[in-house]
Amino acid sequence: MRAADTNLLVRLIAQDDAKQAAAAKSFVSAGAWVSHLVLAETIWVLDSVYELGPAALATAVRMLLEHDALVLQDPDVVEAALDSFTARPNLGFSDCLILEIARKAGHLPLGTFDRGLAKLDGAQKV
Repeated sequence: MRAADTNLLVRLIAQDDAKQAAAAKSFVSAGAWVSHLVLAETIWVLDSVYELGPAALATAVRMLLEHDALVLQDPDVVEAALDSFTARPNLGFSDCLILEIARKAGHLPLGTFDRGLAKLDGAQKV
């Protein structure tokens, strides 16, 4: 299976360049894999460059999870991260994803200086 890069996902979501959006849609139509890193970068770009708020970011993640042609790395991990992010959007999606990746790998607690993240089950304030 092919893999998708950050800029390709951004074009699929933002639809701000018709030619690139069509090319991205064509590329993924046969199926494409999305790594955790690409997902985190995509959400960072949508947040910092496109200035999407937490609700729109959650919608973007949901769209990627439900996309017919995309396969997200460990979709159960992404779903759990999305649940945490939706409940506490001030944390940031990448923090929630980091915690859920550590949880799946069996490496808890996740040490952090982030007081908000430390409130989640599995995280520990250092």
